[in-house]
Amino acid sequence: MTSTAKIFLITGVSSGLGRAFAAGALNAGHTVVGTVRADADAKSFAGLHPQRAHARILDVTDDEAVFAVVSDVEKNVGPIDVLIANAGYGLEGTFEETPLSALRAQFEVNVFGAAATIQAVLPHMRERRRGHLVGVTSMGGLAGFPGVSAYCGSKYALEGILESLAKEIAGFGIRVTAVEPGSFRTDWAGRSMTRAERTIADYDALFEPIRDARRTASGRQLGDPDRAAEAVLRILDAPEPPQHLVLGSDALRVVRAGRDAVDHDIDAWEDLSRSTDFVE
Repeated sequence: MTSTAKIFLITGVSSGLGRAFAAGALNAGHTVVGTVRADADAKSFAGLHPQRAHARILDVTDDEAVFAVVSDVEKNVGPIDVLIANAGYGLEGTFEETPLSALRAQFEVNVFGAAATIQAVLPHMRERRRGHLVGVTSMGGLAGFPGVSAYCGSKYALEGILESLAKEIAGFGIRVTAVEPGSFRTDWAGRSMTRAERTIADYDALFEPIRDARRTASGRQLGDPDRAAEAVLRILDAPEPPQHLVLGSDALRVVRAGRDAVDHDIDAWEDLSRSTDFVE
């Protein structure tokens, strides 16, 4: 068992990266409270370790339940050292074909669910003047893709919250990291993906190859979830952990290309940008 054992709260541990993060922390000797949506998943998670794996049923869109779970963990398990706000899902569809109700639901989970969890944990960490808040966003939180505008929008929103939060609480000894995974060998494109109904033929030529490619790549992605867990664990003890941790060579390529495109526009239109200042 590690000499620096921590207590983790990780949302969305029934499968995917959340499960990998939790298993990695348990294997490293930490205690993990993992949230799931179903009783069967709770039983499965608790079975990972007889003493250090604690399951909680939670819908992260229920604010009162989120705060209640955090209070329960603090009281009955111990002080939360690391929060990994991981719960989320993908929504596939062009923007025009995505119902606003589906867009709102996407933000309820991916943005407000994460925000509620962070707000619930933050006062305890602030009082102790220590802790690490980790938000799982996506390479799609730093670079937009066609066909997943709602998903990218939600991840961009979470990126903005985390970046601002890091500056607000830097003086309290609390670290903040946004983790931006690329494509990992999980079921994100399967049971964790909601697909908007196709209704507009004009998008067929653009979107159908994207959808087909995503389905074909499912189960063959470059990213290894266990190695992602190792990477996240590694930064927790770093003297100066990153505020952004991009995971995967595909994510590095996509994020760099996206940021280069922004830099190109800034440089190309710099004179016009400056022209809007008052002339004294």
